[in-house]
Amino acid sequence: MLIPLNSYHQNTKHSYNSIRTNPNRVDWNNPPNKFKFYSKDYKRVHLNSENKNYNFLYLISGISAKKTYPGVEYYLRVNPSAGALYPNEVYFQVRNIDGFEDGIYHLEVGSSSAVLLYKLEPNEGIENLLNLSYSVDGFIFFISSLYFRSSWKYKNRAFRYCLLDAGHLIGTMEASSYLFDKNFEILYDFSKEKLNEFFSFDEKEFFTSIVIVGDKKESKKESFLLELPTLDGASYVDENICFFEKNEMVEIAYKESLKICDKKAQEKRAVFNFQKQRLQDTIFKRRSIREFTKQSISKLQFESIMGVVNQAIKSDCDEQVDIYYTINRVEGMILGLYKNGELLKTGDFNSKAGYLCLEQDLGKSSAVTFFLTSKAKNYQELYQKAGLLGHRLYIASNYLDIGCSGIGAYYDDEVCEFIEENTMVLYALAIGN
Repeated sequence: MLIPLNSYHQNTKHSYNSIRTNPNRVDWNNPPNKFKFYSKDYKRVHLNSENKNYNFLYLISGISAKKTYPGVEYYLRVNPSAGALYPNEVYFQVRNIDGFEDGIYHLEVGSSSAVLLYKLEPNEGIENLLNLSYSVDGFIFFISSLYFRSSWKYKNRAFRYCLLDAGHLIGTMEASSYLFDKNFEILYDFSKEKLNEFFSFDEKEFFTSIVIVGDKKESKKESFLLELPTLDGASYVDENICFFEKNEMVEIAYKESLKICDKKAQEKRAVFNFQKQRLQDTIFKRRSIREFTKQSISKLQFESIMGVVNQAIKSDCDEQVDIYYTINRVEGMILGLYKNGELLKTGDFNSKAGYLCLEQDLGKSSAVTFFLTSKAKNYQELYQKAGLLGHRLYIASNYLDIGCSGIGAYYDDEVCEFIEENTMVLYALAIGN
């Protein structure tokens, strides 16, 4: 039975009652696999710091820290992820780039390597499969989701997290492209089903977006066959027992959101003004803050952050995402609820914001609490844009030594009541000291 997309969003809402009657319970001794590995027979390029293109890739999804607790060990990455579950993988085609043979690669985070899956002949390229009228000198990135990594914890709501985390990955690509003076744009309108088949995916993994980082050339490339094994990169394997829990709602939501309607391209590019060494340090040291001290930030700091968040995003399908926020502790700004920079109503709403964020203190103690929403139709695209905007908020805040935390769980309908808008709530975030 097909579930209309609006039903998916409706059926995955949180409420005061739902989180108490349907709490998530997971077996922390049996988590999903967070790393995908192809056979050792494939050639690997280790991403050491000797080559700037290796650094460019490492700052997209490299390991930035290791955490060890009694009986638990896990790795943090450059890109944020809900629950540190990292449900996304990155593949790419590269052409005419120092340090690489022309080919199709998998970004193997677990070994800090790029795995050569297919070596391209001079006349070959994936552009034909993507129906591109040009070839690309540089990188074409493909972002996929292994949804079980997220649904293991977040159940039916996992598709939301897969898309938000894909948006964060797009954000790391945008930031790293700025650091290394590379062009950047997003493609959403391509045959995802054909690309899934091309990479030999089964229903456990699927593509959601493409990012082009390179120069377009007026030349055609011929198609080729990519013969890969179908790998399960998410299930936990113990003594040859593979654990995977199918989620029909997630799989149907993906299929129902493949078609793009009435797309509008954004041709403008972002204009940033970061000091590059400081930005690189920020990217690598980025963390989600765990608690705020309730100290204020300045109006200038807030305006600088929003100046980054509101920059254009070059893509072939730019969906409207509205940014609501409560000003809680910003010097020189009126306390109240704002939408896209406009004051809607005055008042001290920090306690209300904390309640809406599933009663988490992060939403209450912050300088600003954000709610990203949309009424647009193209679900995958608008959700990934929300993730990218969230990533810009992380980077711009941390660049100014201000903490940031993404909050993927909130009381959906009560947020709508508070902002007095019937819309889809996509993401909540909080910044502050």
